[in-house]
Amino acid sequence: MSELDASERFEEAIRESEKRRYLLRLYVVGATSRSQQAIENLREICEAELAGRYQLEVIDIYQQPTLAVGEQIIAAPTLVKKLPLPMRRLVGDMSDRDRVLLGLDLQPIGD
Repeated sequence: MSELDASERFEEAIRESEKRRYLLRLYVVGATSRSQQAIENLREICEAELAGRYQLEVIDIYQQPTLAVGEQIIAAPTLVKKLPLPMRRLVGDMSDRDRVLLGLDLQPIGD
């Protein structure tokens, strides 16, 4: 394999990763400050890193408990990355940006 072939494959991989769409579900409990903080933090991260390439569903466990049971949610806030695979779960207020990026299979900027 020539250096040019490897470079072309690398560029193609970057273009493909930029096309990936993310389906995210954030499970929260009511309108608590912790829930609101998780929503704000996640939206900020998604807009910065995935602008135009993500769908975020915020699900209140109080209003839709059957969805939480189906996903086996035992703590809130919990983020479930449905797509792209592999599915991932993150628990917390999404304030640790690097941890969220890693959970979404994105590299933190500068790494």
